[in-house]
Amino acid sequence: MAYLPALLFAFLCCVLMLGYPVAFSLAGSALIFAYIGAWFGVIDASFLWLLPNRLFGILNNQTLLAVPLFVYMGVMLEKSQLAEQLLAAMNHLLKRVNGGLGMAVVLVGMLLAASTGIVGATVVTLAVLALPGMLNRGYGPARAAGIVAATGTLGQILPPSIALVLLGDMLSSAYQQAQLKLGVFSPKTVSVGELFAGALVPGLILVLLYLAYVLFVPCKQEAQEDLEQQETDKVLDLATGAALGWLLFRALVPTLSLIFVVLGSILFGFATPTEAAAVGAFGATVLAAVQGRLNLHTLREVGRSSLHVTSMVFMILIGAALFSLVFYALGGETLVHQWFHSLPGGPIAAMAVVMLLIFLLGFILDFIEITFVVVPIVGPVLLAMGIDPVWLGVMIAVNLQTSFLTPPFGFALFYLRGAAPDSIKTADIYRGVVPFIGLQLLMLLLLACWPALATWLPSVLYS
Repeated sequence: MAYLPALLFAFLCCVLMLGYPVAFSLAGSALIFAYIGAWFGVIDASFLWLLPNRLFGILNNQTLLAVPLFVYMGVMLEKSQLAEQLLAAMNHLLKRVNGGLGMAVVLVGMLLAASTGIVGATVVTLAVLALPGMLNRGYGPARAAGIVAATGTLGQILPPSIALVLLGDMLSSAYQQAQLKLGVFSPKTVSVGELFAGALVPGLILVLLYLAYVLFVPCKQEAQEDLEQQETDKVLDLATGAALGWLLFRALVPTLSLIFVVLGSILFGFATPTEAAAVGAFGATVLAAVQGRLNLHTLREVGRSSLHVTSMVFMILIGAALFSLVFYALGGETLVHQWFHSLPGGPIAAMAVVMLLIFLLGFILDFIEITFVVVPIVGPVLLAMGIDPVWLGVMIAVNLQTSFLTPPFGFALFYLRGAAPDSIKTADIYRGVVPFIGLQLLMLLLLACWPALATWLPSVLYS
């Protein structure tokens, strides 16, 4: 019976691979093993009465209130079509650079990630706007698909990322648990703002790695292309001079202003993530109105999308709360603690094992499931071993970013497959993302070797 927690986790993975909804898989697996544990006398079934308190805590959590607001902001910005203007302006600026359109896609994706934080919206937007032009200009299908899919995942690591909001909430709880177990009865907390600050430098370094790959590893077709003689589509066909300057002003100033207001207010402590998300949602609505895109139909679509994503997140969180409750009742925390402390190498070996586990789970699970299931299990144990919570959070975030690109269940691959032209095959998408998965793993290695990449900025801003 000592290995019931491990069997519970394995059973959950099997159920998820069969295709059952995540939230109900979590709750159903937990209830089955709670019954088994009660049958064999391992646990007392009355512990399930703790669940209402946990659910009330979830629904009363002010940090999680930022999730629907950030989703609303991202979807509204998508409807404002600022991405179209950004891509046009960036492409025209970089048209004389080899691989300039690919670099423009990366830069625009970075700006969209920093203003929306939604991977799906960024991937679909870039696929619709950029993929046809990239194919017409000599980019191979695999390379073009890889650039678009990988760039779309920047919304996972660059703040204000919904993934970082969820991770921050999970790690804050895990950090307090770890300190209480160590006898610290006035525990410190780790905030979402600290995680945003910690992810900023690694996120920008990852953007530079993407740009370097596009610039210095061109394919043969790109090396031979002549952008001045290629016919461009209406999105990328622009006049130079004053018209380009005006377009840059119209595209960049609103986007950068919104990024500065939302992200700057969090990093400099003027607002909580929830308050900044509310300001961002209002700002995105104003930008959509200025662009002439705000109407009843748009509001209905944005509201429906926000409700759908928020409901999914909270249903999974409720299922995960029941799962973690049963896991702990079965003695899962003790089992994980004993296993980690028995590893040769101490915290370094434990951290390496967790990173490998998260990477492998990324092939079959979504980042939300990994965040809600794995982090509450391993987080308290790792943090009790002395690992910095911000560094741990950023390491997990970068690792989870690969889950969007790793087949067969990489969500960025699904989004791209739905928006890409028929000329791009699924095999092309899989081949195209391989170099970028390598770059993300390289970023993970850099973080492992130099934790200050994640901890320096939070220590400056929040000291």
